[in-house]
Amino acid sequence: MHRYRSHTCGELRAADVDTDVRLSGWLHNRRDLGGILFIDLRDHHGLVQLVARPGTPANEALSHLTKETVVRVDGKVVGRGSDNVNPELPTGEIEVEVTEVEVLGTAEPLPFTINTDDGVNEERRLEYRFLDLRRERMHRNILLRTAVIRAIREKMTALGFNEMATPILSATSPEGARDFLVPSRLHAGKFYALPQAPQQFKQLLMIAGFDRYFQIAPCFRDEDARADRSPGEFYQLDVEMSFVEQEDVFQVIEKVMTDLFEEFGNGRHVTSPFPRIPFREAMLKYGSDKPDLRAKLELVDVSAVFADSGFKAFAGKHVRALAVPDTAGQSRKFFDGLGEYAVEHGAKGLAWIRVNEGGELAGPIAKFLSEEDVKALTEALGLVPGHAVFFGAGDFDEVSKIMGAVRVEAAKRAGHFEENVFRFCWIVDFPMFEKDEETGKIEFSHNPFSMPQGGLEALETMDPLDILAWQYDIVCNGTELSSGAIRNHEPDVMYKAFEIAGYSKDEVEREFGGMLRAFKFGAPPHGGIAPGVDRIVMLLADEPNIRETIAFPLNGNAQDLLMGAPSEVDESRLKELHLSLRKPQVKPGQ
Repeated sequence: MHRYRSHTCGELRAADVDTDVRLSGWLHNRRDLGGILFIDLRDHHGLVQLVARPGTPANEALSHLTKETVVRVDGKVVGRGSDNVNPELPTGEIEVEVTEVEVLGTAEPLPFTINTDDGVNEERRLEYRFLDLRRERMHRNILLRTAVIRAIREKMTALGFNEMATPILSATSPEGARDFLVPSRLHAGKFYALPQAPQQFKQLLMIAGFDRYFQIAPCFRDEDARADRSPGEFYQLDVEMSFVEQEDVFQVIEKVMTDLFEEFGNGRHVTSPFPRIPFREAMLKYGSDKPDLRAKLELVDVSAVFADSGFKAFAGKHVRALAVPDTAGQSRKFFDGLGEYAVEHGAKGLAWIRVNEGGELAGPIAKFLSEEDVKALTEALGLVPGHAVFFGAGDFDEVSKIMGAVRVEAAKRAGHFEENVFRFCWIVDFPMFEKDEETGKIEFSHNPFSMPQGGLEALETMDPLDILAWQYDIVCNGTELSSGAIRNHEPDVMYKAFEIAGYSKDEVEREFGGMLRAFKFGAPPHGGIAPGVDRIVMLLADEPNIRETIAFPLNGNAQDLLMGAPSEVDESRLKELHLSLRKPQVKPGQ
């Protein structure tokens, strides 16, 4: 018999009754019923119940061991009585009567329980991540991630893509976030940058003639944490294709995402094909460029209704309305609750009206609306008895943010929200440029390497703020999975686009010399995208926080509490790297 096991803890069944077995695993739980010990033994593959009779050496040995001790046990498989079968457990028809025990790894008292989610705080969990990963939910999430990545590789290869690796140590690049820098020992005063994305390299692979590339790519960005964004590093399905237009990229990614979410979505429906929503339409209808289409409500611009209205609170402002049908049975608590929710998201309040059974209006602002206002609102919103209407007024961006959140919350509270479904969409036609409100400077709004719609002619003849780009985002259930674009592969177009954004020709050549040089030697039209693996797994696992799908994530302050990173280095190492430190001064009393 093998030194440690003849079977795993998850594979024994009724057909194995009367078999002598050897198992190894962690002591998951222990129950003493009248001197008879029942032990749950756990390994990677599952859990099995052990039984140790009173007065036996096995009972004596197991009774004193702490939870999470690693043991090897020998014993015989016996059937459970029909009243004791555990239908929730694959091994629930049997148990193993233990005859011999060997301790393989002792366990100190645990900082938190493993066999229950006891509400321990995240910092503690990350400090002892190796224990946290033993929990069933976390173990399942990491295995899901492994399976998803394996499936992605299989699907991309089947579609004719080639997996290739790109450099980790490279030059800094303006991807929109801060680089992580690596000092060079051989070149004093110079730094490598960890890639924010393999953007330039994957384009260079297209120029080199490889046609279809993909990679499960590590990316590094020095940015703050969010629930759907891990600080430090993340992984993405990096994709690039030659001789394609936007729709070609969509067809590939829609197939991969649909197949992936159907395979791992536990029966949740995937809506297909994915609708294409222009950026400005998304902001107007949903208040967001990552709309949650499970919410079956839309915002409507009613600014014109109040432009010359006597209702001074709305006059001259951008006003967005949200009509919610079938609210006749809702109490005042429903309206007040949404008002409180809007305030939590930055509103000063939430104006509303409702249409009563007889067609008359009620609500805090109903008395301020003229007959003309009511008629215009009825036509614009299709109002009928049972409708409630919520209003947001202010500047466009502020109203979009607040009413976009209210739209989803109102749909959930009023029963207009789809559950158990993955609703994807493409957001298209992003503006190529935007204006910085503080400086007035024209900047790239998305990816600087994107092809403008209309090419060089558009850059030379149009107002920069009116130019659209061949840029797109893929969104699922209100989560942005990725941005992508058809790339700018023409040097003249690239020079002009960067000129509009304030870069001189010399700066462009200095920053992107490799790319420009490549463009001048025959570059094919190409485009790509890079859906985030962490976010894909987060959606499939139905987890609200992305760190729950990563084995060893940094915490919200970009610290590795388990390994103690970031850490200090000694003076000799700094000297070798030609570095000296200038730490921020701490004021007295701080």
